[in-house]
Amino acid sequence: MTPPAAALGEEAGWHTTRLRLNGAPHLVRAPVDETLVRTLRQRLGVTSVRETCGLGVCGTCTVLFDGRAASSCLALTAQLQDVEVTTCEGLRGPDGEPGPVQRAFIERGAFQCGFCIPAMTVAVHAAIHDRGCRGVDEVARQLSGNLCRCGSYPQVLEAVGDVLAAGGAPSDRGGAGVE
Repeated sequence: MTPPAAALGEEAGWHTTRLRLNGAPHLVRAPVDETLVRTLRQRLGVTSVRETCGLGVCGTCTVLFDGRAASSCLALTAQLQDVEVTTCEGLRGPDGEPGPVQRAFIERGAFQCGFCIPAMTVAVHAAIHDRGCRGVDEVARQLSGNLCRCGSYPQVLEAVGDVLAAGGAPSDRGGAGVE
C-alpha cells in the first residue's frame, strides 16, 4: 500500500524528482502530470528544448535520457527519478566551447531559424554515440523524427559527414554528463 502524499512530504498532485541535468544535480518540484519539456523550460530555464507537437513526432524536444535520445514532451518529470538528462548545452566541451557535433553544424551553416537545431544536434550525437551509426545515411535515418521547416537538411548531413570523417567515435563525447 502506498502511503498518502502528505506522509511523503508531498502535496497531492505534486512530486519532487531528483535528476541530473547536463551533469549537474537538480531537485525539481513539479505537478505529477508535467512533461519534462515544460519542466526544463519553465522551472529550469532551459529554453533550447522546445515543445511543438506535443506528440513526440517533430523532434524539437529531443534530449538524452541516460545517453539515449527521447522526446521530452512524452516523458513525465515525476517518472525520471535519478535519470541523467542531457540537452544540447550538455554537448559542449569542458571549457564551454561547442562540442564536435555543434562545431560541425556551425562550420557547415546547418541552421537557418535555429528552432530545431538544438534537438537536431542531440539526435545526431545520439545516433553516432549511442546507436553507433557510422554512415551519413544511417544517421539520416535516425533523424527522420526531427523536422526542419527551413530545409537545413543538406547542411545538417554535410555536418554529419564532417563529424564522421573526424572520427566521431563514442570516445569523442565532449560535454557534461555524457559518458
